[in-house]
Amino acid sequence: MRHFIENMPKAELHVHIEGTLEPELSFALAKKNNIALPFSTPEALIAAYDFHDLPSFLKIYYAGMSVLIEEEDFYRLTWEYLEKAASQNIVYAELFFDPQGHTTRGVAFETVITGIHKAQQDAKEKLGIDSKLILCFLRDMSAESAMDHLKMAEPYLDWLIGVGLDSDELHNPPLKFKDVFALARQWGLKLTMHCDVNQKNTLEHIGQVLDDIEVDRIDHGVNALESESLCEKIKAKQLGLTVCPVSNRFVVQSLTSNEIKKMLEKGLLATINSDDPAYFRAYLNENFMALQEEGNFSKEELLTLAGNAFKVAWLDTKEKDSYLDKLNNYGQKAVA
Repeated sequence: MRHFIENMPKAELHVHIEGTLEPELSFALAKKNNIALPFSTPEALIAAYDFHDLPSFLKIYYAGMSVLIEEEDFYRLTWEYLEKAASQNIVYAELFFDPQGHTTRGVAFETVITGIHKAQQDAKEKLGIDSKLILCFLRDMSAESAMDHLKMAEPYLDWLIGVGLDSDELHNPPLKFKDVFALARQWGLKLTMHCDVNQKNTLEHIGQVLDDIEVDRIDHGVNALESESLCEKIKAKQLGLTVCPVSNRFVVQSLTSNEIKKMLEKGLLATINSDDPAYFRAYLNENFMALQEEGNFSKEELLTLAGNAFKVAWLDTKEKDSYLDKLNNYGQKAVA
């Protein structure tokens, strides 16, 4: 199974580029930028990754961004993720980035997006991995700040495929950002929002995402299984659900393998992703492997999950079909 997963062509649709900041890179950038870290070694930093819920994770996550200052830092961050992704047979990725986490520290929006974009271009040329960029708004900041950052992005619309919503969901429902997402839609961007696992008012929030925001995809969304009507809506709209097994384990002490199996049984387009792999110590292959071991997923089920990612990726039909053909050819040979 390990060999099968490692060699399977895959897409990743839910990965935060700031969440790919490995401790070794963090120390290298801290040294370059003369930033003092409260840890003596990368191992000590990893030992501090003591998350048990979303707020405890976010506290460490945002602190980690402090080493990212110059365009070349964002380039290196993005390049190293895409290099890792290519080594895991990820052929396509859609990357989240959190500009508010940087502009609030005095780093210019242009610096952030230019560094990321240049790395994406180089990775496509040199590594053969295609990627697109999703601007995420921090939901625990104001809707006005989100709108300001959307407008900052206007000169770079050709570099973006969509917008998303992440960070602390408590008291920050999707409706708070309805106008921001409506404008993004007018500008031709795709829409997705996080509906994290086991959050307060989660079914109400999933309902808002479906009915009021009218997203093109839902990030996480596991709790939709608690409502048959929500599941029916998601299925009718053919919306993808970007599930992140290893990060789920930090919140609900489970890889949600049972829930993912239920999604497949219901015909929902569940996909597997790594979320913040440097912090959760698991990239996409490790997520697939851990899930398979916990839930005893068959090769056919793993192929379905991988295929779902290509189906709900924000690609044109020709590109999707090309990737799906590669996956199907791999599956026919590997399963036989």
